[in-house]
Amino acid sequence: MVLPVSDLPDDVDALKAMILAMAREQAANEARLATATAEIARLEAVEKSANERITNLTSILKVLQRTQHGTRSERLRLGVNDEQVSFAFEEVETGLSAIQSELDRAAGDKLKRAPRPRKGFAAHLERIEEVIEPDIPDDCVGLEKVLIGEDRSERLDVVPPKFRVIVTRRPKYAFRGRDGVIQAAAPAHIIESGLPSERLLAYIAVSKYADGLPPYRQEAIYLRDGVEISRSLMAQWMGYLGFELQICADYILERVKAGERVFADETTLPTLAPGTGKATKAWLRAPA
Repeated sequence: MVLPVSDLPDDVDALKAMILAMAREQAANEARLATATAEIARLEAVEKSANERITNLTSILKVLQRTQHGTRSERLRLGVNDEQVSFAFEEVETGLSAIQSELDRAAGDKLKRAPRPRKGFAAHLERIEEVIEPDIPDDCVGLEKVLIGEDRSERLDVVPPKFRVIVTRRPKYAFRGRDGVIQAAAPAHIIESGLPSERLLAYIAVSKYADGLPPYRQEAIYLRDGVEISRSLMAQWMGYLGFELQICADYILERVKAGERVFADETTLPTLAPGTGKATKAWLRAPA
């Protein structure tokens, strides 16, 4: 701030105060400049790191694309299979999303992005609504509120599987003046006097056969909740369950055989030849 000589006060104390104010203003400007310089350096470092990671991920992505769409000789030379390629693609997508989040956070305040068209969630999913009311200004206390609109958004949530214990009580009653005791019959279970409920058996079966989670992985997952279920015990449960579901499997097989044609994958299945102990190949064929 530069003032003409004619505007300077003649009072010494006023001049001192003006000089002190100008010094404080200059110090504040220098501090803001230093902060801005440090912020620019930080953003440049974040951008450099992000660019290096993007370059690395892009090169990996190109190799994977060549492996996936190239000739079989390239895939054999690299020694990867479809599962490894899918896993690598997922890791690349995760890395790019992490970089984007880091850049968004480093940018700080940014323009609000226009809402993008989004496919709605399935209708059968439970909806839990929460209403966030604004704070009432002091000068509006006691006045009538009029709703003129609202912003609505949906986010997908999940309730993790939670173990619980079902306690079944069957009271015994006796009547005065009459012999005998009455009690409700015990409900039927797939595994009589066993630990698992039918819901738990279904959950373990779906995790194993539909989601590809072998018992040893399920054992580690359940242990996080303090539930100890050994893999051998789960294998026994699946044996009981398979026996009970055999009638359903037989019914489905009969329906399949009743069709005019049976379409099947002819991938070889290793089996043991009876009495030889040697692996043979078996194909699923349509009945003659």
